[in-house]
Amino acid sequence: MIVSILLILVGFVLLIKGADWMVGGSSALAKKNNISNIAIGLTIVAFGTSAPELVVNSFASFHGHSDIVFGNVIGSNNFNLFIILGIVGLVSPIVVQSNTVWKEIPLSFFAVVILYLLCNSFLFQESAVLSRLDGLVLIVMFGLFLFYVYKQLKTETHAPEIATIPMTTLKIWSLIVVGLSGLVLGGKLVVDNTVEVASGLGVSEKIIGLTIVAAGTSLPELVTSVVAVLRKNNDIAIGNIIGSNIFNIFLILSISSFIRPIEFTTLFNVDLSILAGGTIFLFIAMFTGVKKKLDRWEAALLLISYLAYTAYLISKEL
Repeated sequence: MIVSILLILVGFVLLIKGADWMVGGSSALAKKNNISNIAIGLTIVAFGTSAPELVVNSFASFHGHSDIVFGNVIGSNNFNLFIILGIVGLVSPIVVQSNTVWKEIPLSFFAVVILYLLCNSFLFQESAVLSRLDGLVLIVMFGLFLFYVYKQLKTETHAPEIATIPMTTLKIWSLIVVGLSGLVLGGKLVVDNTVEVASGLGVSEKIIGLTIVAAGTSLPELVTSVVAVLRKNNDIAIGNIIGSNIFNIFLILSISSFIRPIEFTTLFNVDLSILAGGTIFLFIAMFTGVKKKLDRWEAALLLISYLAYTAYLISKEL
């Protein structure tokens, strides 16, 4: 138990430093190549911070732990949306670009709807399972998402400000690669050892997936977004969250289903509904208070909602 706790602490350190290096390198890459921070946040940073989910889900799918697979992705997305955006919004109100309001947020909602339809037997199978054919649908959606980001880059007209401290290309990519490595290793250490501790307490896989594993694999998103907003990189902060939620559903679940078809427990529909509702709330929040900004009171509502959601999950286990 003591060894597991120490390894969890080591994982936290790797996550924090990895996130710091990731944001620094990615922001420098954006400025060096006249690429917007939102595009970098939606792709490189989003993939990097989703890497722990990919590692955990690959192992969980291979070993047939379907509740961990779905719990990790759905729980991580809810944690990203409610906790991370809530915390970041309390630290500093987040100004959101028009493209994010009208395209990326609706796209993340569309991803939830597609997942719901695929898992609830409306399309390709008679049982509640995410099949390899469903995974093919998800990976095609992911390809279309990447094409959208590519088109956004082609039509980008706003050149980012010049970096205060210029970095060489080697240093930029070194920061990104080392940051990614720290995120993956740190996330794995935290999750593996937290699950080991929780399992010893007799907690179900579904709850472990939705809470402990989801929170553990979302730590990179949390640290990265907080670091980004403290550095005044709001685009990386919001792009990281929205991009990670899209990555988790379209890419990570598709890969998980390719490894092994995943049985879907319909109890997860409640959690999917909460995720859809939170995404709708985020969209509406762009038109209340200060337009195209997540105000502090809206961020507080996200946090309070997640605490109530967590209390509901725990009450069902008692």
